[in-house]
Amino acid sequence: MTIAGQEHTAAVKTARLRIWRGTSRDNGRYQEYDVKFEDGDSVLDGLVRLRVDCDPSLAVRFSCFNANVCKECTMLIDGTVEYACIAKLQPRLMQLDPLPNLPIVRDLVTDTLSRKERF
Repeated sequence: MTIAGQEHTAAVKTARLRIWRGTSRDNGRYQEYDVKFEDGDSVLDGLVRLRVDCDPSLAVRFSCFNANVCKECTMLIDGTVEYACIAKLQPRLMQLDPLPNLPIVRDLVTDTLSRKERF
């Protein structure tokens, strides 16, 4: 990209994502991935990039790219409930877990229809 006659290249950084994989809290494990990103990229951007480029078996729920549904990408990011589409990737180890107090469907996807407890 050229800006005012000068070449501009965005600084590419790497985040290491430690992601819960499995179908229950008792039967699963963490798997780590390195994902390249530029400033401003969200955790959801990184997860989508991982699914496309590296591991299509990674289960994550989101709707914002093609529907008027929000809150689908909510998960634990470093122990805090956050929207993956808003949380920004950072050049460090970041831990991603499914929502607490909900049954796990697979990986980061929980059964939000069975909300018996608030997180």
